[in-house]
Amino acid sequence: MKLFHISDLHIGLKLMNHDLTEDQKYVHNQIIAYAKKEKPEAILIAGDVYDKAIPSAEAVELFDDFLSELHEQAPESEIMIISGNHDSAPRLDIFRSILSKQRVHMIGMPPMGEDEHIARVTLKDEYGDVDIYLLPFVRPSMIKAIVGVDENGNNFSYDESVRRLLAREQIDTSKRNVLVSHQFYLPAGKTADDVERMDSEIRMVGNIDQIKSDVLAVFDYAALGHIHKPMNVGNEFFRYCGSTLACSISEAGQQKGVILVELGAKGDKKTTVLPLEPLHAIRVIKGSFEEVLTQGCEDYVKVVLTDKIDLDVVDSRENLRNAFPNLLEITREGAETVRYDQKVFEEEKLDVFELCSRFLGDVEEQDSRILQEIIIQLQERGA
Repeated sequence: MKLFHISDLHIGLKLMNHDLTEDQKYVHNQIIAYAKKEKPEAILIAGDVYDKAIPSAEAVELFDDFLSELHEQAPESEIMIISGNHDSAPRLDIFRSILSKQRVHMIGMPPMGEDEHIARVTLKDEYGDVDIYLLPFVRPSMIKAIVGVDENGNNFSYDESVRRLLAREQIDTSKRNVLVSHQFYLPAGKTADDVERMDSEIRMVGNIDQIKSDVLAVFDYAALGHIHKPMNVGNEFFRYCGSTLACSISEAGQQKGVILVELGAKGDKKTTVLPLEPLHAIRVIKGSFEEVLTQGCEDYVKVVLTDKIDLDVVDSRENLRNAFPNLLEITREGAETVRYDQKVFEEEKLDVFELCSRFLGDVEEQDSRILQEIIIQLQERGA
C-alpha cells in the first residue's frame, strides 16, 4: 500500500509581502503529477492547510483548485486532511460527512465528548487492514472533558493530554496503524532546545506544547506536521515531512518533498522522498556589493554585504532591486538589517510572554498559565 505524506501547505502565505500564489501553484502541480504517476491509496495532509485561521477568498480558491485536481488525477486515492494550529478547526470540519463519501476526509475537530473518538479510516490490501488515525491539532483545553484535569483542577500538559487521548483508542497492534498528527513531538533523547525551529513556525511560550515521541511507538508510521524542516522523530517512520514550500529565509537551501510510504505485511515498510522544486528558491547571497550584483536572479534573495567602506544607501538599494526583483532584505555584516523598503533596528529580543510578565510584575502561577494560553491563542490567530 502506498501513502503520500505532505503537510504545512500554508496557502495564503506572504513572504515579506511577496505574494506566493504562483509559487504554491507550481509546487501543487508537482504533487498532483506525483499522485497521478504513483497512484497512492491515500494522500495524507498533516495540517496547516492555510496560513491564517480566516483565509482570504484567493487562498480558499487555490486550495479548492488543488484538491479538485488532485481528486481528478488520482480518483482512487483517499485524501485525508487534518487541521493544524494555523487553521480554523471548525471551518475545516465543515461538510465532513458529505466529503467522506467522495474519498475526502477533512477532519478539523478532535474528539471532544465521551462518545467521540479520533477519526479513523480503514483501508485494505492483500495484507489486511491499515487503520489510519486522523488527529487534528489539539490543545489540552479542547479535550479536557474526555481526558480530565489534574488533582488541582488544571488542564493536563500537552504530553499527558495526547497520551490519554490515544490510550482511549485501544489500538490493535496486530494491524498496521498510521497516525496523522499536527503537534510538536520531541525526537527521542532530545529537549525542545535541541530542535532547530524555523522563523515561520509559531513557538509556544516555554515550549509547553512539547510531546515525547515514545507515545508514537504503537504506530507503524506517524505522518507529522507542524515542523517546517524535514526531520525524523526517532526513526524514519516517525517523521515530519516539512512544509511543501520554504516559508521563511531560515529555510533557505532546504530540500522539500513528498514522502512516499510503502507498507507491505506488518513490519515491512519503507519511505522515499519525492523532491519538490520551487518556482523561486530562497537564497542568501553574501559578498561585496560588486560581487553580489553579478549574481542577479529572480529567486527570493537576502543579500549580505561585506563591504568595509560606506555605500550610497539609495543607489545601492536601487541597483540591488534591479538585479534581484524578488529582493527580501539587505544586511551589512555586523550592522542593522535593511529590508528593501524599510530599515529595521535591532532591539532587545524578548518574547511576548516575557514582555508581558515584566510589565505585570510578580504574578501567581495560575495567572501565569492563563497569560500563556491567551498569548498562544493570539499567536495562532495571527494577531
